[in-house]
Amino acid sequence: MGLTQEDYKSIRDELEASERPFFLFHDDPDGLTSFLLLKRFIGKGYGMMVKAEPNVNDRFLAAVKSNKPDTIFIVDVALMQQSFVDTVKSSMFGVKTIVWIDHHQPVRLSGVKYFNPRLHSPQNNPPASYLCYKTIEDKERKRLWLAMVGIVSDWHMPEFADEFRKLYPDLLPKPMTAEEALFTTGLGKLGRILSFMLKGPTSEAMACIRALEKISEPYEILDRTTSQGRFIYGKFRKINSDYEKLVADAKAAADSSTDKKFLIFTYKGKQSFSGDLANELLFLYPQRIIVVGRERPEYVMLSFRARNVPVLPALKKALVGIDGYGGGHEQASGGSINKKDFERFIEKFKSQFQGS
Repeated sequence: MGLTQEDYKSIRDELEASERPFFLFHDDPDGLTSFLLLKRFIGKGYGMMVKAEPNVNDRFLAAVKSNKPDTIFIVDVALMQQSFVDTVKSSMFGVKTIVWIDHHQPVRLSGVKYFNPRLHSPQNNPPASYLCYKTIEDKERKRLWLAMVGIVSDWHMPEFADEFRKLYPDLLPKPMTAEEALFTTGLGKLGRILSFMLKGPTSEAMACIRALEKISEPYEILDRTTSQGRFIYGKFRKINSDYEKLVADAKAAADSSTDKKFLIFTYKGKQSFSGDLANELLFLYPQRIIVVGRERPEYVMLSFRARNVPVLPALKKALVGIDGYGGGHEQASGGSINKKDFERFIEKFKSQFQGS
């Protein structure tokens, strides 16, 4: 499972050879911890979140130009445009190497060192934080807690979970699935804290990331034993109050609905909770196909989840003739649909599961 030993060594070699690394990472716990694991390994570099659309494109050219990296590391981001690669590797920018570590649907680009376990097998799909942790060879297990937060937040329980449980029995008290851990343990709470600290203005999220870079133990956050931990927890507490209200609204809608196959829930608000809410609703209503949408002025930003059926093929088929986009994993996907097409899209999406 994961990458080959040769792949891990190639990534390590690129990390150690880079003088000015620049990291682009997805704005969720998996992407965040992937970035932190790699940066802590080499002790240098600058990171930037890929927010909204998970696509590295020309909107990041200004950041590359200002940071003048020799190597760009991209982690847990599903898409990248060839135009971005060609531009940053031109003489104007001078980027020597682009290393892309991902676990979504494989993408083929030229001029990129691409590491994706699904190239070896379509079912070989551990999170990016798992791949990054295996890369850094953390023999003293100093960064194990950080890796476990990212991995479990992406609904995966790794083979080294027992090692974590021995070191932090109060955070993972017994063997269990990633889903159970995510919603019933201290480890899962850490995942939510890291997810919520990335929400809101980018400046606030980056301040939390800088604080997290100085934290050595999870209890600094959970027990608020350091100023950095208190800072991060304070951001979480403020965001979490809004999230809990949404959970209550979604549960009320689910319990009152006569449709027991689908759970379609949309909301308005400043914060994006679609992915977090979709995960929790799948835990609470495991037999339903979950669609959670955040209404924006022109588009609805959506998250799709299901336990027993793949949602990605249905999403792709339902998008035909629709103003929108979507992608992701077989049973955990995301997308954006123009509001004028939303109802028609939902009907098309539902129709893909007739007879299932």
